[in-house]
Amino acid sequence: MLEFRQVHKAYATPQGPLAVLAGIELSLGRGESLALMGESGSGKSTLLHLAAGLDLPDRGEVLLDGRAISSLDEPARARLRRDVLGLVFQQFHLVPSLNVADNLRLQARLAGRERAEWSAHLLERLGLAGLERRYPEQLSGGQQQRLAIGRALAPRPALLLADEPTGNLDENTADAVLSLLRELVDETGCALLVVTHSPHVAAPLDRCLRLSHGRLDVTAIVGAT
Repeated sequence: MLEFRQVHKAYATPQGPLAVLAGIELSLGRGESLALMGESGSGKSTLLHLAAGLDLPDRGEVLLDGRAISSLDEPARARLRRDVLGLVFQQFHLVPSLNVADNLRLQARLAGRERAEWSAHLLERLGLAGLERRYPEQLSGGQQQRLAIGRALAPRPALLLADEPTGNLDENTADAVLSLLRELVDETGCALLVVTHSPHVAAPLDRCLRLSHGRLDVTAIVGAT
């Protein structure tokens, strides 16, 4: 589903190029879940942006659903994201002018894969049934993040990318949201890549990799379960 082949990425600074990723090799199969851990500044978010085609590697290749992202122009990468990916971020990125029901359906409508039965099921599972007419500002943080997860899963993507998905939530709310996320991912059968600094978040996933100084530390590759 997702493959990195000797991926390098650096950013320009006044002091010269700053290497962020150096020769990353990574693969994620269909239906597999993977936690990518690392301290702040280790390159986790950069790797996620490359996986989503939001940025391109300097060297090496990223393949998404078998397609080399670097070979695609931006409109084609946007279509690939729309058709294949679900994205969940630490910031909820809900549309403030849309109510719960319309926020939930937004991504599925854009992908042309809206299904009323699935949307209704998601609302129930997310604990948002009966709140369809509310707007994001009328929801708690946990409710907003559940809605963001539902929006990402509404098109039934092949791969879900989550960047610190519970970073803005208190511990109890975070645990409930993580449990729901895993259950819904299992229902859809999609692959899952979670970027996190938390061993607690990583623990239930199939595999865990640690990113340090732009490289995957093979000595820290462990089965999370």
